[in-house]
Amino acid sequence: MVASRVMSQPRKPSSPPSRRRTLAAKRRPIEAEDLLCLVSVGDPQISADGTRLLFVRSVINDRQKAEASIWTAATDGSTPPRALTHGPKDSMARFAPDGRRVAFLRGADGKATQIAMLDLAGGEARTLTNLPEGSIRAMHWSPDGTRLAVTFRPTEADWTIEAKNARERDGRGDPPRVLDDRWNRLDGDGWFGAARYALHLVDASSGSTTLLYAEDTLGDFDMAWSPNSARLAITTNRANDALLKPWKSELMLVDVARGTASPIGGLPIGPKLGVAWSPDGARLAWAGRIGRDSAYSTENLELWTMTVPGASAKRGHKPSAAAGSSDARSLTHATDLCLLAPTLSDSSEVAFKPTIVWQDNRTVLTRVGWYGGGHLVAVSLDSTAPRFLTEGLVEHVIGNVARDGARVAALRSDPTTPAEAGTLELGQRGKTAGARWRPATAFNAAFVERLDLVAPSEHWVTADDGHRTQVWVIRPPKSAPRAARSRGQRGPAVLEIHGGPHTQYGAGFFHEFHLLAAQGYVVFYPNPRGSKGYGRDHCDPIRGSWGDKDWLDVQAVTRFIQSMKDIDPKRIGIMGGSYGGYMTNWAIAHSKAYCAAITDRCVSNMLSFAGNSDYPLVPGEYWTGTNYDNPERLWKSSPIAHFKGVSAPTLIIHSEGDLRCNIEQGEQVHTALVLQGVPTRFVRYPLSTSHGMSRSGPPDMKLHRLREIIGWWKKWL
Repeated sequence: MVASRVMSQPRKPSSPPSRRRTLAAKRRPIEAEDLLCLVSVGDPQISADGTRLLFVRSVINDRQKAEASIWTAATDGSTPPRALTHGPKDSMARFAPDGRRVAFLRGADGKATQIAMLDLAGGEARTLTNLPEGSIRAMHWSPDGTRLAVTFRPTEADWTIEAKNARERDGRGDPPRVLDDRWNRLDGDGWFGAARYALHLVDASSGSTTLLYAEDTLGDFDMAWSPNSARLAITTNRANDALLKPWKSELMLVDVARGTASPIGGLPIGPKLGVAWSPDGARLAWAGRIGRDSAYSTENLELWTMTVPGASAKRGHKPSAAAGSSDARSLTHATDLCLLAPTLSDSSEVAFKPTIVWQDNRTVLTRVGWYGGGHLVAVSLDSTAPRFLTEGLVEHVIGNVARDGARVAALRSDPTTPAEAGTLELGQRGKTAGARWRPATAFNAAFVERLDLVAPSEHWVTADDGHRTQVWVIRPPKSAPRAARSRGQRGPAVLEIHGGPHTQYGAGFFHEFHLLAAQGYVVFYPNPRGSKGYGRDHCDPIRGSWGDKDWLDVQAVTRFIQSMKDIDPKRIGIMGGSYGGYMTNWAIAHSKAYCAAITDRCVSNMLSFAGNSDYPLVPGEYWTGTNYDNPERLWKSSPIAHFKGVSAPTLIIHSEGDLRCNIEQGEQVHTALVLQGVPTRFVRYPLSTSHGMSRSGPPDMKLHRLREIIGWWKKWL
């Protein structure tokens, strides 16, 4: 039934046996409070000459507040990392093309976020812009170094800090929200009403700002400069009903001097995002697919390329005849790879965006999620098979590439190592067989060295219909106080189900998993059907039918747990967040195998979820029917429809500010359990927290959540 192997720990410098035993003896189990000690690194960027890295370093201060600052490091390790700014809310640092300046975002409590400029020759950063209160989502230098392309969205007038302060002075309450468009809020972003991101140009010397493009009806577009700084390529959707018709996405070319935007004709319908311009200006690459689905789908998101209309012929490339013709083609259609297969972690943000960068004029680099890992993959224009440049149970977050194509900025992590910044060294023009990891930071090394962390073992289980599912197991470390059981004594286990559902568990460092193992629980985390990273046919079976094929796989994993000689089959708990909360609800409604449960930011009723999530369920696309017409499929797939007779004691965790899975989803579970006399506890986090609280929420709330989880399992397992 099961094949397994143990994943090895990351290789460390050798030391005498006596020294290694001493180090092991001093290591301790991880604790909930250790979450506050983790150093987070993000947004890696490399200078054009490939010698320096930029990244954001975030820490938790003594008041349990996150502080973010801009740091730099030499890519060859010749000098240690150093701080360029001191925060506390600095982000999105970008090298100027000549490497002499750094533009970044500077935030401050009670003030509008602005673009700041730092001269690397010396001196303090200066504020470049005078933007109104709002949000900046992306920022790119023009290749000539004279301008910055910025996506900016102003805050609606009634909801600025100035307006709120004026109401308080006058004794007035908050105004009503008047909404004319269905796209008016986004979890983690909040309510933005009618405001939209638009494309602006910022003069890199004076800071003067000019509006360039504002036709995207969702404000959800990507952009890339042409190498000669004359044009911008953008992915955009100008349809009035763009939220319901993502397939109307377009590629457009924006003439910077004229301020005009022209669509590229001849492209197939389907989502388009992550556009990138080849170094010679002859081609564009982007992520997309043919069809009516959005980018987030059970179908694979593919790598596309085309000749740029009007591009000058260079290095053997012929320009297309006109903007109305297109030689667009998918480079990965013949493979089973998806460019949107994120790996989940609770120690870093999860990017639901593809990464596309050109290594040279013939090779595109992208990140692909595969069998629990996140890997750098090279795709050639000559139609040869994509090449995996990294391997193993490791996760990579990809930044940009140096001008010579030899180094890529990246973050790297694995199940026992939090993310650190560094470079992936490729060699000239992708002729090397793989990518060599060169770390530039080791902020968490000393901290991790003090902890007794166990690497997961990898297993495969087979469902009743023959389908195989990958699952990882973390056992309690030897230092765990509850792990020292006499021979033959069985202990408890916890089954974790990931959210999404079209994501994957695997290589991401998970503080929560190690914490549960340190408490004495054997932790299981699988990738059942519906997960990304295993090809289209592993992901697609749950489309419009949750609680079917995915449930078969969860049951197979449960039988696997029950078969373990050191696990008490009467002490198995199940938990999960988002879709994982859905599956937790489904499991306790359909099985008595679980003695207790924790459902976190869950979905319980597909009928109400269809109408109150920030992303509506488009009729007839992913699901059959709607909550107002032909609702049978949605109701059949609703866990709450099967809750009669549920008996597992259940902890419900939900945020009142959750705009993805409204808190009423958790309230329905609570009411159903209370009315049936099932032991339950409902922990409601405040309106200031969101669906992603366990990853990006306030440190004190994250710590409180972990303590609630530990307390619940201690009581019932």
